This record gives sequence, structure tokens and C-alpha cells, in this order.
Amino acid sequence: MGDMRKESLTASAALVGRLLLASLFLLEATSKIRGYDLAIAYMARFSVPSALLPLAILVELGGGLLLVIGWHARLAALALAIFSVLAAVLFHANLADRNQVLHLEKDLAIAGGLLVLFAFGPGPYALEARTRATA
Repeated sequence: MGDMRKESLTASAALVGRLLLASLFLLEATSKIRGYDLAIAYMARFSVPSALLPLAILVELGGGLLLVIGWHARLAALALAIFSVLAAVLFHANLADRNQVLHLEKDLAIAGGLLVLFAFGPGPYALEARTRATA
């Protein structure tokens, strides 16, 4: 595979990966907004203060949008990784329930993917890459 083709494939994979990660958080934020009372009730079951729901929505929505456009994507990825680990620990810590273990593992895997994005950046198909190229 030629260098140009490899670079294009890598850039495309970075973009698709960013969009897939972002879609999860954008859909979850939308779900929380539409089912605000249900989200509050779910949080209450785990003794998480309902006052944190607007912050959760802001992190998911804001972080997701930043990932989509690739602007401050590293910071957004780090914030979403921390958010994912907190969600895993707060809501999926029942290791006796196999379903909860799967959710815990999923959240930790998502955090891992976000940390890779944090480490290596959003790739060339990102707004911040285009801004750097013109500066």
C-alpha cells in the first residue's frame, strides 16, 4: 500500500472513529433531554444528585459536538473519557449482575478509545487540523 493511500485510510479511520464515538454521546444526551424525568429517576436509584443531570447533558452534548467537528477534540475526548469512567463506576458497579458487568466493560472500553483519541489527536479531517494548516 502506497504512503498516500495509507495516509488517506488512516485519516478516514480517524474520522469515522470520531464520529462513532460522538454519536453515542449525542444520542445519550438527546435521550436524557427527551426523558429528563426518567433520567432523574434513574440517577436517584444510584443516589446520584439530580442537579448533576444538566452537567451530564452538557458534557455529552458539548463533547460529542466537539468530536464531530474536530475542534478541541483532545480536550473533549479526555472529558468524555473521565465521564465514561465515572458512569461505569457510579451506575454499573454491581459485579454480581452480568448485564451490569457488560455495561461496565463497555464504558471502560469507550474510555479507552477516547484516551487513544486524546493521545493521537483527531486526525487531518478535523476543523483544528485545517485551522493549523492555514495558520
